[in-house]
Amino acid sequence: MFGYEQALKQLTGRRYRWLVTGGAGFIGSHLVELLLRNGQTVTTLDNLSTGQLTNLEQIECAVGASAWQCHQFIEGDIRDLTVCRQACAGVEFVLHQAALGSVPRSIDDPIATNASNVTGFVNMLVAAKDAGVQRFVYAASSSTYGDHPGLPKIEAQIGRPLSPYAVTKYVNELYAGAFSQCYGIETIGLRYFNVFGARQDPYGPYAAVIPCWIRAMLSNEPVPIFGDGETTRDFCYIENAIRANVLAAVVRNAEAVQQVYNIAQGGSTSLNQLFEMLRSLLSQDFSRLQDIRPVFKDFRAGDVKHSRADISKAQRLLGYQPSRDVRQGLEEALPWYIARMSNSHATSVA
Repeated sequence: MFGYEQALKQLTGRRYRWLVTGGAGFIGSHLVELLLRNGQTVTTLDNLSTGQLTNLEQIECAVGASAWQCHQFIEGDIRDLTVCRQACAGVEFVLHQAALGSVPRSIDDPIATNASNVTGFVNMLVAAKDAGVQRFVYAASSSTYGDHPGLPKIEAQIGRPLSPYAVTKYVNELYAGAFSQCYGIETIGLRYFNVFGARQDPYGPYAAVIPCWIRAMLSNEPVPIFGDGETTRDFCYIENAIRANVLAAVVRNAEAVQQVYNIAQGGSTSLNQLFEMLRSLLSQDFSRLQDIRPVFKDFRAGDVKHSRADISKAQRLLGYQPSRDVRQGLEEALPWYIARMSNSHATSVA
């Protein structure tokens, strides 16, 4: 059966040309690193609104000078069609990760969210189509399930979106389907479920829950839980998301293309369980955290109460298999956050 190891072997046999939008960001930077480690030629397109050059600097150090010579960085915005065309020139595979994320951010500023996530997405589809890109893999979102009560979440059953962000990600799927139908471009959407890992920014008002809590714990700040803590999520470690992108890009099964897939662990973790997990792991190095308690706040607008993915479709058609569960992912990611927080503290003191 086709799987991740077979997908990597396809890469070792040929140097493909890839474009990773949002490549200086969290998920995008991991994709750039993986591709360069496997002998690929990569262009990164990022406007650095949420991405960081330090992520690219870390990749350069990790892959070495020879591999880094096969990387090009374009600082530009997907809202600019000319920039999108420049980035797509000569590219065979697009991994489109660029977006303005966060449900709360979209509620605060729906216009900016729509501009990046809808206008920018269409710009990238047009540029990829005109450049003759072989396949366009894009970041979809579990927020698309909206108010549909069913668990686990199945790709064909969605509800009404609960936030502007969710609307934009659903529109992405509709546009991708329309472009496939009208122009023949191969598209695959990956509905990420709460991806976490190293390089996920712990700062700012829209930080995701895991990096936000790690930063709060290490900084002796209150750890907020919105609601009663029984809200559940299917937290997906970054390694799992990277595997899914590679599989989606190179899978040769015709049935697998023009599809949308759940990309997750396939499990369920409550916020209370997540808090206990983080406290337990961090207490091994920081004993002061053994007795900390969270601060409970009101539920946030636009948040889904429960989310758990059915990943059988991705397993069947892509050969996707999660490689890490939540605790294993946290164990791998925490050293990066501890080092990041230590460096930030040292810089602020200096």
